[in-house]
Amino acid sequence: MADAAVDGTRRVLVAADKFKGSLTAVEVAERVTAGLRRVVPDLGVEALPVADGGDGTVAAAVAAGFERREVRVAGPLGDEVTAAFALRGDTAVVEMAEASGLQRLPAGVLAPLTASTHGSGELLRAALDAGARTIVFGVGGSATTDGGAGMLAALGARFVGGDGEPVAPGGGGLADLASADLSGLDPRLSTVELVLASDVDNPLTGPKGAPAVYGPQKGASPEDVEALDAALAHFAKVLEETETVGALAAEYAASPGAGAAGGIGFGAMLLGARFRPGIEVMLDVLGFAPALERADLVITGEGSLDEQTLHGKAPAGVAAAARAAGKEVVAVCGRLALPAEALGRAGIRRAYPLTDVEPDVAKCIADAGPILERVAERIARDFLA
Repeated sequence: MADAAVDGTRRVLVAADKFKGSLTAVEVAERVTAGLRRVVPDLGVEALPVADGGDGTVAAAVAAGFERREVRVAGPLGDEVTAAFALRGDTAVVEMAEASGLQRLPAGVLAPLTASTHGSGELLRAALDAGARTIVFGVGGSATTDGGAGMLAALGARFVGGDGEPVAPGGGGLADLASADLSGLDPRLSTVELVLASDVDNPLTGPKGAPAVYGPQKGASPEDVEALDAALAHFAKVLEETETVGALAAEYAASPGAGAAGGIGFGAMLLGARFRPGIEVMLDVLGFAPALERADLVITGEGSLDEQTLHGKAPAGVAAAARAAGKEVVAVCGRLALPAEALGRAGIRRAYPLTDVEPDVAKCIADAGPILERVAERIARDFLA
């Protein structure tokens, strides 16, 4: 929410992502605001927590005024979990990590071959039941590499093996796929706008595909990666032989974003989803443009500002939009791994890492909130006092 600024003070927009493992995006905004106001008590501050489609996307939507809706769905290993989506009017924000994310696995357990996106499909169905006509489907942080097969099954598709029984859940089970039938998909899917919001543009398979690039993060051994890549390629091939998909299967599999979140991007494309960079979608949904218009200074950030930041992460998207509007941007972060020139090219005038205040990284992680407030005091002295 915006606070009225007294005449003569600058207005600040805090549009930062989470500091993963330390602070949510909402907490980042709260701490930055507290630090700024310690130096400029009457400062007008508007907080707009942002996300790029990965974990934290629903929380960002709720902070922007969406209603949080909870539903019981299958977790990645089939156990029931309580997952949330966000709804405002007839627009829903669904985050696949809520149902099928790594955080939904038991501590210390990874299941690269068997983790399923079934719960993500149940979340989409819940959004349809709630009356959504536009669904922003944020994908990232997944525990899965099943090409979205579990999601599609939850929405009415059938994937059977040579014995006529449904194939086992997870990407590994797709190796036994004999036939696919998408004719039973929920008919409401054809009447909604489904937007695939992701910060990655990988294809489904191959050297830059979902198993090769992201499989190891989910516990996949080199042998698992090879098996998953072959299984997903086989999945796409079987879909090519169906009347409902046909040649589009190969086209989708090679498309940017198909490999997002273990290939759920591919599954979403089979549902008619349109791929857009996650941060662009979320800035639209969260109402960033009018908030930006009201601001004189924009503060963005995330836990680590590094090379990945420049490739579709939230701070880069915020900075690009702000620069286009002629607004000055600074960034906060836990760790800074970009030179000043790279920051400048991204539209960020200066970055303020927590490690400038507290060199001990472990302390930065443990005490991120109070340290971030001290960082925000520095920003206020440098740009606002």
